[in-house]
Amino acid sequence: MLKLLAIKDFALIEKLNVHFDKGLNIITGETGAGKSIILDALGLILGDRASIDMVRKGANKTVIEAFFDISGNTKIKNYLDMLEIEYEDELIVRREVSTKGNSRCFLNDIPTTINNLKEAGNFLVDLHGQHEHQSLLNVAYHIKILDEFASLQKQIDEYNDIFKKLNETIKKRDDLKSQESLLKEKLDFYSFQLKEIDTINPQLGEDETIDNELKILENSEKILELANSSYNLLYSDDNSVINLLGNVEKFLTQIIKIDVSKKDLIEQLSNTFDVISDISKELRNYIDSIDLEPETLEAKRNRLFELNNLKRKYNKNIEEILKYREKIAAEIEIAENFNDKISEIENEIKELYKQLYIKAKNISNERRLVSQKVEKEVVSVLANLGMPKVQFKVNFYNSLYEDYDDDKIQEIKFNSYGFDEIEFLISTNLGEDLKSLNKIVSGGEISRIMLALKTILAKSDKLPILVFDEIDTGISGRIAQKVGEALKDLSRYHQIISITHLPQIAAFADVHFMVQKTEIEDRTVSKIIKLNEDEHILEIAKMLSGDKVTDAAIESAKALVKGI
Repeated sequence: MLKLLAIKDFALIEKLNVHFDKGLNIITGETGAGKSIILDALGLILGDRASIDMVRKGANKTVIEAFFDISGNTKIKNYLDMLEIEYEDELIVRREVSTKGNSRCFLNDIPTTINNLKEAGNFLVDLHGQHEHQSLLNVAYHIKILDEFASLQKQIDEYNDIFKKLNETIKKRDDLKSQESLLKEKLDFYSFQLKEIDTINPQLGEDETIDNELKILENSEKILELANSSYNLLYSDDNSVINLLGNVEKFLTQIIKIDVSKKDLIEQLSNTFDVISDISKELRNYIDSIDLEPETLEAKRNRLFELNNLKRKYNKNIEEILKYREKIAAEIEIAENFNDKISEIENEIKELYKQLYIKAKNISNERRLVSQKVEKEVVSVLANLGMPKVQFKVNFYNSLYEDYDDDKIQEIKFNSYGFDEIEFLISTNLGEDLKSLNKIVSGGEISRIMLALKTILAKSDKLPILVFDEIDTGISGRIAQKVGEALKDLSRYHQIISITHLPQIAAFADVHFMVQKTEIEDRTVSKIIKLNEDEHILEIAKMLSGDKVTDAAIESAKALVKGI
């Protein structure tokens, strides 16, 4: 549930806090007063595109905050967990838009992206804009609506994973076929290069290792001289460190006989003996390992020459040469086994087509099953909305392709939704044939059809909030009463926020807000007022009779509210 929408410096709104409630929240007001601005602000919170034109004149930025009660909403909880945002029963969504064009988004005060804001909004609010019902006239929209009813998104995502892989594999095959002649032309050249590289057989990092080894080998005589001198000074000379330390040990031993408190000096000296011995042993091993053989030096030089020559020839380092070797080896393997490779990819394509068909068929079966329920429920809701003779059909233009056939599978027109082509057909009067929506329905009828679809979807949907901006377009009188009843019924399952200009709908409000435009210090400002019961009656009376409210209008408003 949306508890609070806080708006600051947005369009005509300077500062506004709208406290919504459960049930049916109705917003009314004069044309141009700013009713839709409030829903535009909510749209911004849900990830709509931002513009610096939204920032109120004279302000630096627009700030909009929405406080949602999300207790029990497992979808949004799981999404917040995925984003590593701590879940609480209240979710605060904030959007800031500056005059510099910067937009910042926050979920529970944690900075986030606009895409994350949109995804979160998908688990919270279904916002039906002023002209959204016109999308029903676009046949491509119908399959999306049906899939919402059938809760097919997971299956469609799995289908699209296969569909994407299939298209990538087909492209791989086609690219390979187009390269056939080129690959065969390069076969001899690549074979020569592969043999040349394999003959030298470079190893990763080998050139650097040999370079370091040569530095040592080329200076081995000097290193040997220095190592021997160090060893002699430490260990083997008459005046070596180890011998001198022996003399120190004798002197300390005599001191300790006199002053036992210096006993620890002997222990420290003993440790020094161990260190000198270890260093001496390491030097001795190092001296023994030094190679003075000229053959070794020459072999290392020749090997480095080979590697550097290979690097110059290919203008690559060793790592790049090894990668290039893998590339040409793979292309040689393809060229030498071209037909087998094409056959392997064709078999992969055939298997993917089969998987795609099975997924598409399962999705189609689900659609056909749920379409029967949709047809019945839409007819039932439309009857309550003043269209008692209506017929409604979800028409499938394609067959179900009952049997899988390898030879005919590529004739099926797969798309991102499967292989179904559907359209909603309607007959609004008894005896008329079913036809496309855009051929026979009026503005008022299309609004009611959208409301019917929203109604039956909402009862099975988990979105807690439904928002309607002027769903009553093109209707009046008795039909408006029916639309109000439908919205009231929906409010049993969801929080409903609806803008309307019809008193017959406003009368059903659990909470009634009135938007009005005023002038403060030569500035136009929109504000919203939460009406009490008497103000609710008065506003409906104004909607019935205009600004001059008569006693008769008041009585009519009372009767309208009381009759609900």
